[in-house]
Amino acid sequence: MPELLAPAGSREAFEAAIEGGADAIYIGGVSFNARINAKNFSSDELSDAVRLAHTYGVKVYQTINIMTLDREMSELEQTVINSANAGVDAFIVSDLGAAARIHRILPDMPLHASTQMSIHNAEGAKLLENYGFSRVVPARELSREDISSLVKNNPIEVEIFIHGAMCVSHSGQCLFSSLVGGRSGNRGLCAQPCRLPYSANGCKGCDKYPLSLKDMSLATHVREIIESGVASLKIEGRMKSPEYVRGVTSIWRRLLDEGRDATKSDMDELAALFSRGGFSDGYYEKRVDRKMLGVRSDEDKQASREVDKFNKITRKIPIDINAKILEDEPMELTLSSCEKKVTVTGEVAQKAINAPLNVDAVTRSMSKLGDSVFTLGNIEVELGEQVMVPVSQMNSLRRAGVEAMTAALAENPVYKVEKTTSKKPTGKRVDRCVARFASAEQITDKAREYFDVCLLPLDKFVANDSQADGFVMPPVIFDSEVERVSSLLEKAVKNEPKYAVISNLGQIELVKKHLPEIKMIADFRFNIGNDETVAFLEEFGFESVIASAELTLPQLRDLGGSVGAIVYGRIPLMTLEKCVIKELYGDKSACEVCSQGNAEMRDRRGFVFPVVREYPHRNIVLNSLPTSMSDRQDELDRARISDRHFIFIVESADEVDEVVDDFKKSRAPSGKVRRI
Repeated sequence: MPELLAPAGSREAFEAAIEGGADAIYIGGVSFNARINAKNFSSDELSDAVRLAHTYGVKVYQTINIMTLDREMSELEQTVINSANAGVDAFIVSDLGAAARIHRILPDMPLHASTQMSIHNAEGAKLLENYGFSRVVPARELSREDISSLVKNNPIEVEIFIHGAMCVSHSGQCLFSSLVGGRSGNRGLCAQPCRLPYSANGCKGCDKYPLSLKDMSLATHVREIIESGVASLKIEGRMKSPEYVRGVTSIWRRLLDEGRDATKSDMDELAALFSRGGFSDGYYEKRVDRKMLGVRSDEDKQASREVDKFNKITRKIPIDINAKILEDEPMELTLSSCEKKVTVTGEVAQKAINAPLNVDAVTRSMSKLGDSVFTLGNIEVELGEQVMVPVSQMNSLRRAGVEAMTAALAENPVYKVEKTTSKKPTGKRVDRCVARFASAEQITDKAREYFDVCLLPLDKFVANDSQADGFVMPPVIFDSEVERVSSLLEKAVKNEPKYAVISNLGQIELVKKHLPEIKMIADFRFNIGNDETVAFLEEFGFESVIASAELTLPQLRDLGGSVGAIVYGRIPLMTLEKCVIKELYGDKSACEVCSQGNAEMRDRRGFVFPVVREYPHRNIVLNSLPTSMSDRQDELDRARISDRHFIFIVESADEVDEVVDDFKKSRAPSGKVRRI
């Protein structure tokens, strides 16, 4: 039976998860978690919560799932040591550098790879095993076939989301809230721009909320999921109410215990707790269509308001009791529950003068468990024929037994803490200009002359043996797509590429297999924000890395190793499995608009975001403004940004040449731009 993992953003929700029957609960501290606006748990609150959960046999996982900056590493170190002492059972981590640091400090602490780490296939999961990871949480977008393949072909556990809100962008690959609104989703502050209305020119009757997905629910696939071999089933919802947490957890508990798929009645029950016009299993079923979209209606909100309030935990833990009371011997009480057993002793039993104890009297005394977390399972009494013990002494023995049992159940794991120092990268920054283009037609003579390295998407590089020095890997490769990408890599070999931009861990061995000598560049999609991550990637053989597009100039300056930055381009804001172009333009016009490269998305303020097709079928939403530092290259010099990267996706050949001229002449760009 897989583990049922429930969310808790507050103490009330934490207790609600226990009440609902969770096997494990994931929470966040006051820092380093992707739901920083939840109530979360202070250090003292965490210790108390862990004791409570462990009493019920429930594990506690703490999220450390944001991009971590160098200046935060000391605080991170103290945070994880405190949490280890509090008894958490694992950390859910997204930042590669943070994970490496935690593993050195706490080598025995289990690490779970957050979905924010962008692991999409078995190759990515395999690499994690040697770095302390015992579990991976892959993208929500995986189908049943890809989930099954991941379980079968990697050595660590797989945890999947089975209920709750879905980000429309691949997790860890969304910069929309950060670059447009100044609130970073990768830093726990997502403003959810995906829930806002958007439009497109000339589109009548198209969906006004093309990015807003219904919540996921895989409750009608319970038996199939159990059989798939996944280790843990995760409910989303650390920003949700205690009533939601209790309700969803209890329904899933029921389905798992009964080994059955949800009925219509079960689904109605789930919808009453929280819904956006119903649920979707589109990714799981490979049915990625318009039916996945949804917004929260007044009826949905009213249904949630009518849910019974959660007050306190009523769930009890069954314990078995064995009482032994023999003449001239200390009373002995043994309690057992959840594979734990404790024995306590009391006063010496005396020989009865008038009224000896009977079994019923002992049973009544030992069964009075009152407000404790226990309820009586089986009781056995071994009683001498002529013994007498005051009721007060039996009650005292029972209380001692309950205290000992509670302490035994709440006992925390003990972790070894190692002293460590920060790991610094050894690479040196290079002086060069690197440009990636969407098509070979954009690589003009002027561009070829100016740029030291020119790159194309892998499929375009294979199709064109012209100007490019290498290729950029697709941002997402599921196991079902590995064979197709491998075929492209085989064809790429004949074009003798010198460079490959790698988007995530799952692509490293895939590229090395075909091109062992190629110079690998780690893409900005790794969300690189600290020296530990740079050093981690150096160990995998990366020649250089592109820092996160969210970093400021001072943060970029202070990074060590061979680090580059994006100094020009419309930075990708979202990577979508769901075709937003169809929602914006309708089924009839979408493919034509897409093929012409004219798709765009307009927000309420009139800002226009280009949308392009990404190999083989995904959408990329680009920023409405290009980043440009053409007239601020002295600032780049002061920030030690000598490895400068350019992104050309929607620019024409003439526009590419104009950008080159701007940078050659340190000239201000002609239109509005974003600055680093």
